[in-house]
Amino acid sequence: MGSVVRAAGLRGLAPLVDGLGGDGTALLERFRVPPAAVDSDDAVVPSATAARILETAAAELRCPDLGLRLAEQQDTGVLGPLAVAIENSPTLGAALDCTSRFLFVHSPALTVAQVPDPDGQAGVVGLFYGSAEPQPLPPQVVDLGLGLFHRIIVLLHGGPYGLRSVHLPHPPLAAVSRYVDFFGTDARFERPAAVLRVPVQIMSAPVPGGNRLLRDVALDYIAGHFTEPEQTVTARVRHLLTQSLGTSGVHIAAIARLLQTHPRTLQRRLADEGTTFGALLDDVRRAAAHRLITQTDLPLGQVTAMVGLTEQSALTRATRRWFGHPPRALRRQA
Repeated sequence: MGSVVRAAGLRGLAPLVDGLGGDGTALLERFRVPPAAVDSDDAVVPSATAARILETAAAELRCPDLGLRLAEQQDTGVLGPLAVAIENSPTLGAALDCTSRFLFVHSPALTVAQVPDPDGQAGVVGLFYGSAEPQPLPPQVVDLGLGLFHRIIVLLHGGPYGLRSVHLPHPPLAAVSRYVDFFGTDARFERPAAVLRVPVQIMSAPVPGGNRLLRDVALDYIAGHFTEPEQTVTARVRHLLTQSLGTSGVHIAAIARLLQTHPRTLQRRLADEGTTFGALLDDVRRAAAHRLITQTDLPLGQVTAMVGLTEQSALTRATRRWFGHPPRALRRQA
């Protein structure tokens, strides 16, 4: 069987279809999805089936913005136990890290990650949403997934979070104004990947009401009840970088050797998954630096070495870019 997705990812579709003049229950049954499955926290459906349901509904109901409409009906609840861990993360950056690590609980076919700003603007990063597999996601799936990604950030942040623009890999399915109204910012189409462009400072923004104990309980539950599928190349590289950080081995040639592949092959496979070796290394360094600066009293010179940088001035420049503040100010805030 191919990859699967939690049936909860279709939650809200049946009443939405009914409201548009169709028969939501009949639509699900046509594709052999029991209507009760979408209300379950355990049921799964093939990813391809879920995509066909969305594309079929949009076409038959002549509703090109179906994915966006469904995203408006959903929240973190469709992610099941992962939602508890996300909602109780200390910061938005930690919530993203948690989602990136454990999104396989919702679907092994999907991935999210922090990537360099596709427009190259200083102080801005990209939040990537896409397929963990070689084939691209269908347009309605992209609109639903990126739309829900955006809504979850709004919910976690408690309001607008400074979204600069939205990149989508397909032509506009509905009027461009519909996308602008939904995301509240400029929408750009036929781009290489689905990306939310956000200020780098947002990653250190606290999640109101986060409870570390609840987060730890949720993560323990996930680890004990869900078996991680075969990891993507991105996940394996991220793991090796985390293990190697602060050593002399944080180079693509060394990581490629550990994966028994050629560096150019590794670069190509990472590109297929929507990221680069440099972006992953930067992301791992960012997470390690934030933890060491805000949760320890280690001298900044030692933090510099532990994140694989050679000079403390490089750490200062990096933390300004990542968090909008130099290390000492970041530590004082924490």
